[in-house]
Amino acid sequence: MPGDFKTQFITTADKPALVAFSTPDSLEAVKSALNELGYKVHTAVTHSDFLERFSQVRYQVVMIEEQFAANNLDENDSVKALQNMSMNDRRHATVILLGNSFQTFAPMEAFQHSVHAVINASEIFMLKQLIEKAVAENAVFLQSYREVQGRVASL
Repeated sequence: MPGDFKTQFITTADKPALVAFSTPDSLEAVKSALNELGYKVHTAVTHSDFLERFSQVRYQVVMIEEQFAANNLDENDSVKALQNMSMNDRRHATVILLGNSFQTFAPMEAFQHSVHAVINASEIFMLKQLIEKAVAENAVFLQSYREVQGRVASL
């Protein structure tokens, strides 16, 4: 993993986030919003880097640009890999897909792409609030599942 060891190391007190963006301006906006929300941000630079990082850390938030290392969403191997993972392998993270072809918080678009939320890139100016909303909605949605999972684990 490239980068400074201090920024890569995750402690139990950290809120880890993984971002996968090819557009430098969008990447900086996403990192800034996540940092303001208290997340420790890791950046994937390739699809293999994304998959390696995702498999090693239980990220709380994962944000992917629709054209990350691809010409279009259909070529985005990171999104394809997430779509093909079992729910147990990805349920720990709130996965947000950002791109020009989405209507922000359109539930059917999110469902179609096996993510928790989609955000239109034109709304990047209010990204912090949109991330907060996506994380909160995901927490409410999965609350019962997590409670049952905790009870089963304690048996």
